[in-house]
Amino acid sequence: MRNTTKLKILLHKYRVTLDMDVDEQFTMLLTDKDTGKIHELEGKSYSIVIAKAYSYLLRELRRPQ
Repeated sequence: MRNTTKLKILLHKYRVTLDMDVDEQFTMLLTDKDTGKIHELEGKSYSIVIAKAYSYLLRELRRPQ
């Protein structure tokens, strides 16, 4: 699945903030639109951070309420 497709799916549930520091380390903050819960992810590249965020979304959807 393409990164743009993953990002589009993520944006349905989360507000996404993406940042990069001087060492080119990416940080993504996912803020749940319903609960306000924040989850932070880090990685060396945009692709890695998107993949981690998408995996996190799938885990959250599978988790019993």
